[in-house]
Amino acid sequence: MVSLPPAPDLAALLDDLRVLTEIESPSTDPAAIARVMDVAEAWALDLGATVEHLSGGTRRFAFGVTGAARPLLILAHADTVWPHGTLATMPWRVEGDRVYGPGTYDMKAGLVGAFHALRTLRNGWPRGGVVLLLTPDEEIGSASSREHIEAAARESRAVLVVEPPVADTHALKVGRKGVGDFHLHFQGVASHAGNKPEEGASAITEAARAVLAVQGLARPEVGTTVSVGRIAGGGAVNVIPATCTLDIDVRVATLAEAERVTAGIEGLEPQDPRVALTVTGGLNRPPFERGPGTERLFEQAQAVARELGFEVTGEVVGGGSDGNFTAPLCPTLDGLGAPGDGAHAAHEHVRLDRWPDHVQLLTRLMQGL
Repeated sequence: MVSLPPAPDLAALLDDLRVLTEIESPSTDPAAIARVMDVAEAWALDLGATVEHLSGGTRRFAFGVTGAARPLLILAHADTVWPHGTLATMPWRVEGDRVYGPGTYDMKAGLVGAFHALRTLRNGWPRGGVVLLLTPDEEIGSASSREHIEAAARESRAVLVVEPPVADTHALKVGRKGVGDFHLHFQGVASHAGNKPEEGASAITEAARAVLAVQGLARPEVGTTVSVGRIAGGGAVNVIPATCTLDIDVRVATLAEAERVTAGIEGLEPQDPRVALTVTGGLNRPPFERGPGTERLFEQAQAVARELGFEVTGEVVGGGSDGNFTAPLCPTLDGLGAPGDGAHAAHEHVRLDRWPDHVQLLTRLMQGL
């Protein structure tokens, strides 16, 4: 039987987290993100890792990978939603059992915890070794990193995502909804609204019909939500509006629902033949469905947590992560980062009373796999 890993040093966790938090790394600034990655790369090299700089800014750190067996894959990202200057209003601070700061919970503490787990394992890598893929653009859709994520998943035997667990419950994430962004542009015919309204073809009227049709595609009972989050169009009030656009957010729990909603949106036709409709966008993260591979990983995590003296539950959540890309390709378990709350919010924080337990959980899970 594998012995339990030692409890991590909370002071050391905090020291490393402060270093990363005080390097602001908004998704729009590759140079700032690279500074976070440089710190992580130094940590990786100290553990004897092989380092690769991949296209688009992703970095691959390989620990004990020999090719004799498929490695474990750890997914993490270095970007945050917070712009430069946020530290001035959301400074790093420790208050009781919470540490606050931009990007702490989502997900710099997850990255720090992963490295502390790797340090514990440095003299005995699990079978096949470990690959940590650190990406620069998760918060804006992973356009540059998706190909690297999917390629790494195809070569791995399990994927562990160090995004934070569910706020409040601290549950692991055993599924995520797929996420889609659709954009509808209506092109009508302008005309004077008082003198010759019959010569106009209102783009706004057609957009209004489309709002009701699109939101009618929702099936909340099976996890499908469709929200028209933004509408813009028209010009002068006394002109029949020639243009209008809709921006739509779609969340689906299954690929079948993704295909149904996509077909429904792409099949829209204006009632007025003088109005042209152009649909762009689509599903940018596939559903992370709770399959048997994920179920096995979750059951192992539950058993490990009990060994360590606490319980973990599993939840399916609405937000997406890079785990959405790996789940269709390889058994994936998400939410293995640091407990806390406030992702993308001013009260973002990590729970110091629970964080060490979850670092031990990640360490022991890696050992057992």
